[in-house]
Amino acid sequence: MSWLYLGIAVLFEVAVGILAGKAQGFTKLWWTIGTLVSGAIATFFLSLALLTFDVGVGYALWTSLAGVGIVIVGALFLSQRLTWKKLLGILIVIAGVVGLNLAGAA
Repeated sequence: MSWLYLGIAVLFEVAVGILAGKAQGFTKLWWTIGTLVSGAIATFFLSLALLTFDVGVGYALWTSLAGVGIVIVGALFLSQRLTWKKLLGILIVIAGVVGLNLAGAA
């Protein structure tokens, strides 16, 4: 169940990243509200996931997977360029996430 909670937390954290960009420094009211609500939901589900995960591993998984998710969403829906350097970075992050998960399971 903790992986489900973490997945939900990641999805809402990806939303935070996208909405925060639209909020333009919190000058756009509805985008700002969306950012804050999404952030609260993401944090709530992260806290549920951290009942099982070590806090360092869980937090690292959350931020890393959300970062990768934001890059992918940006490339697919926001006309942001996905370069080989970004792809390499994603692969490194994924390798780190796998390593943390293996270390956390020990």
